[in-house]
Amino acid sequence: MTEELLVATHNLHKKEEIQQILEGEFLVKSLTDYALHDEIVEDGLTFHENAFIKAQYCYSKTGVASLGDDSGLVVEALDGRPGIYSARYASDHDFAQNIAKVLDELEGESNRKAYFVTVLCYMTADGPQYFEGRVYGNILTENKGTQGFGYDPVFVPDGHEVTFAEMPASEKNKISHRKKALDLFLDHLKNRV
Repeated sequence: MTEELLVATHNLHKKEEIQQILEGEFLVKSLTDYALHDEIVEDGLTFHENAFIKAQYCYSKTGVASLGDDSGLVVEALDGRPGIYSARYASDHDFAQNIAKVLDELEGESNRKAYFVTVLCYMTADGPQYFEGRVYGNILTENKGTQGFGYDPVFVPDGHEVTFAEMPASEKNKISHRKKALDLFLDHLKNRV
């Protein structure tokens, strides 16, 4: 029987993406599948803490191996902002406003270096384990592209000429921060005794 993995999300797209990457190692379930609709308060001060909060909530409610994640954009010239506040930097999940705030704060700044990061927390009876993926790049001065979400229209990954929002999802998913973190997680699973 395939082991279940509860992912701390209601996002069906994220659930399906994780299921594909994990290649059948688990049967991926979401919060919706377990009828868990409490708001999970992410009041940690780091990506690791927020990922832990989500994974701990899921595991404590179900006893099923759980995966929490936290992701964001870290901009060097902004001392790491928006960081853990990426989704609500200027407005809660209104990324047009969030992007506008980042671009405004970077106006006239020559250092445009930034990275996207995803931290996964895998929670079982053995306690938490963490897996981190990053993709480095630069922030443009204007939006380009319509694919993706979040800060994708202003982020050009190193070694590429186009933003994440100009790439097909299949190309972005090969190099994304979430893919890198999930690959590390998958390696861990394959090496379990």
